[in-house]
Amino acid sequence: MFQATGVAPGVSGFVNITDFKGGKVGFGAEDNGGDLDSFFVKSVEELPYNISVIQISKALPSAIAEAPTPGPSELNITGIMSAHGCKVFADTLLANPEAMATYEDNLNGGLTMFCPLDDAFKAFLPKYKNLTASGKESFLEFFGVPVYQSLSMLKSNNGLMNTLATDGASKFDFTVQNDGEQVTLKTKINTVKITGTLLDEQPVAIYTIDKVLMPRELFKASPTPAPAPAPEEAADAPKASKSKSKSKSKSAPTPESDAPADSPDDDPADQTADDNAASSFKGGRFVAVGLSFLLVFLLV
Repeated sequence: MFQATGVAPGVSGFVNITDFKGGKVGFGAEDNGGDLDSFFVKSVEELPYNISVIQISKALPSAIAEAPTPGPSELNITGIMSAHGCKVFADTLLANPEAMATYEDNLNGGLTMFCPLDDAFKAFLPKYKNLTASGKESFLEFFGVPVYQSLSMLKSNNGLMNTLATDGASKFDFTVQNDGEQVTLKTKINTVKITGTLLDEQPVAIYTIDKVLMPRELFKASPTPAPAPAPEEAADAPKASKSKSKSKSKSAPTPESDAPADSPDDDPADQTADDNAASSFKGGRFVAVGLSFLLVFLLV
């Protein structure tokens, strides 16, 4: 089984089993210099073609297998994130003991984390501070998955994925999608991209994401239609210009409309002058006729 993990170098995971004369069977680690110092004692359990459990006289020594390796629980996940561009998120996680404990409890069983880069999370902090205490805890746990997922596994396992915040009716899940080599995480609120790998050593993987992934359980989808008004404003702009052009076209004829307006104002004046001239002319004719009659009367 040590060899099957893939971490055993060379033949260090192999066992030498030798059948000696007289029915004696010896066992020895392959990297133990060929020393067969452990022997078959008895059969403990036999399930044909599946499992066989036997007892041997002593444990098989292996310097490599016995070498102390740090367990997952000893990993400083916040230290790793802080040193690689996710300090703001790591500090926020450390400031929330409940969420931090949830991550630590899952280190041994398998854990995948997605940490937003500093600039993205720093800009998001005002929204985070407006959440309730339980909302902050669930939000931070939303960035962890309780199983180990390598990048190749994420690329092949597209679909819904539960998180550390998933609890019954509170789904707190997101969808994993990939387009070639690019892997994205998506909720009904927004979509983020995986931008880098900070750690990928089973059973723990930590990846960086370019934006803050927002769970629908804590945030409304109203920000999504925000781009919609832009086309409406753009559509309204020509209307506004048309209305302006119309107002200009309406106001533009004003000088022209004033010209005909002057003519009616001037016509009565001209007409009055003509009438006065005509009446004075007629009056002159009556005076001349009267003088003529007077001269004829005097002559007679």
